[in-house]
Amino acid sequence: MTTAPGTALDGPNGTPGETPDTAGRSGGERRNRRPRSLIVSFFGGYGREIGGWVSVAGLISLMAGLEVDAPGVRSAVSRLKRRGLLEAERRGGAAGYRLSEAGVRILADGDRRIFERRTAELSAGWVLVVFSIPEAERGLRHRLRSRLTWLGFGSTAAGVWIAPAHLADEARRALTELGARGYAQLFTGQRLGFGDLADAVADWWDLDALQGMYRAFLGEYEPVLARHRLSGEDSGDPAAAFADHLRAVDAWRRMPFLDPGLPPEVLPSAWSGTRAAQVFLDLHALLRPPALEHVRTATGG
Repeated sequence: MTTAPGTALDGPNGTPGETPDTAGRSGGERRNRRPRSLIVSFFGGYGREIGGWVSVAGLISLMAGLEVDAPGVRSAVSRLKRRGLLEAERRGGAAGYRLSEAGVRILADGDRRIFERRTAELSAGWVLVVFSIPEAERGLRHRLRSRLTWLGFGSTAAGVWIAPAHLADEARRALTELGARGYAQLFTGQRLGFGDLADAVADWWDLDALQGMYRAFLGEYEPVLARHRLSGEDSGDPAAAFADHLRAVDAWRRMPFLDPGLPPEVLPSAWSGTRAAQVFLDLHALLRPPALEHVRTATGG
């Protein structure tokens, strides 16, 4: 099933250089996300279902429903083209954009992280990335730290990063893609001591920021889910379903990258991540069919 975008170049979803932001943002800020982010989410959520290509006119029409104007759309797709996610292509005399091969791969990687989200088992252990990168390569050091953050790693000390063991393959790939293997070592294993593991996890990850991120999502989208459930699938407005679904996808898609799926035993008892994930999945299941119908009607896809 084609779903929604994820994964990283330096940041997630083909948006290199973005700074991870786990602080909860207000509903107004989420509603007014940058056009580029919304368009990445659009291609991840619907682009592959309609053949991977959309006309500029069709995209402008759809984005107008999210209060993104035509200049904003044109600027965003131009930037995404420069970043290698989209490629310009004319079809039937119409100017448009399609996903590049790299874009298809990036979005497929994101689908796995978002819709095959794993919760770690404590017994499975941990993966450690240990690196020492010289000052002359500080740009590489910054890129590696950024990529590890986007993979959901926590930092135990300078040059020592940790995550649940199921992220070992992603860590290996990141080190390879960045050209950092010569400066790093990769380990998996169990923690033998000392002190309470939950306290250590709270030092390695900013759980308060993650909790705030999830609570902000719930504050925005639990009411949206309730409203659409009340209206019913058949009586809803496909254009409204599209706008709400795309905003929800765009708000959610970074979160599974910043949260590695830590074992429940080491999380606070009032952890909001599980409920937030369920709200997103329920909203996705309810709204995506009418949203996709609206996209196909608007684009002829």
